[in-house]
Amino acid sequence: MGLTDFIKKQFIDILQWNEDQDGVLAWRFPMQDMEIQNGASLTVRESQMAVFVNEGKVADVFGPGMYKLTTQTLPVLTYLKNWDKLFESPFKSDLYFFSTRLQIGRKWGTQQPVTIRDKDFGMVRLRAFGIYSYKMADPKKFFAELSGTRETYTVDDVEQQLRNLVVANMTGLFGSSELPFLDMAANQMLLSEKLKESMLPVFDKYGLALDNFAVENVSLPEELQKAIDTRISMGMMGDMGKFTQYQMANAIPLAAQNEGGLAGMGAGVGVGLGMGQMMAGTMAQTMAGVAQPAAAAPAAPAAEDPTAKLAKLKVMLDQNLITQADYDTAKAEVLKKMLG
Repeated sequence: MGLTDFIKKQFIDILQWNEDQDGVLAWRFPMQDMEIQNGASLTVRESQMAVFVNEGKVADVFGPGMYKLTTQTLPVLTYLKNWDKLFESPFKSDLYFFSTRLQIGRKWGTQQPVTIRDKDFGMVRLRAFGIYSYKMADPKKFFAELSGTRETYTVDDVEQQLRNLVVANMTGLFGSSELPFLDMAANQMLLSEKLKESMLPVFDKYGLALDNFAVENVSLPEELQKAIDTRISMGMMGDMGKFTQYQMANAIPLAAQNEGGLAGMGAGVGVGLGMGQMMAGTMAQTMAGVAQPAAAAPAAPAAEDPTAKLAKLKVMLDQNLITQADYDTAKAEVLKKMLG
């Protein structure tokens, strides 16, 4: 090579990464036609690591600090390039910087419900989501498994891969666990710890250290959640007779909105209340396992005292369960029966 060509060549004396762009996990130092000078300075800042790569193979790894590049500081690269007797200067080698910052607030979640077996409900489809944080622990593994020779590799590039791994492990854990869904929802902290434990080796495979993992919510599809809410409500009622009366009371305002008001229910409010009591009694007997003789005719309900009936109507009016017009109509009907 002539003297003129030698003078025109550009040599690198300082190698460093300023991390001008957020969210970058790996960055390749731009070499182009430049070469590294013997004795060049390498600066690796806190929350960074640097890796020299020779022909696609990871050589020397540097943690935070300042280094003068010689055969002593580049032992692996020296061996690969046969510099044992003579350090070639300048030289070319790929240099990658890796960010070891803690990546916080990363989100995970199930895009579609996952189906698992459940002790209480047989098969359920559930959704889950939460957050996690991680940092770079082994750039050699990360380079080999994920980033490779790309100029930059960002948090967003690795995010989809990590989310899929989290959901896959979550599905496997839920499927093999005998913990019912209701207990999952009530023990999210324990569930978070179990999932973190199962995810640690998965992150380690890619050179990442899982710092924190949290399950923020475990839920069911809306239709199944409604069925569970109804079951819980019935359990809280306890007395099925009162539950039936409660259902009847809720139905009265709806009937009042229909054409004919309460009169359209058939025999009026009094009969409606009597029907509710009869249904409550029948359901209570059924729940208790009381069998009625086949030949015995059901006893006719005793006629309710008109005064008590009027009192019930007044209570329903005061509680806005019926309108003033419905109250007046039902009251007139009761008075008519009293006066004959």
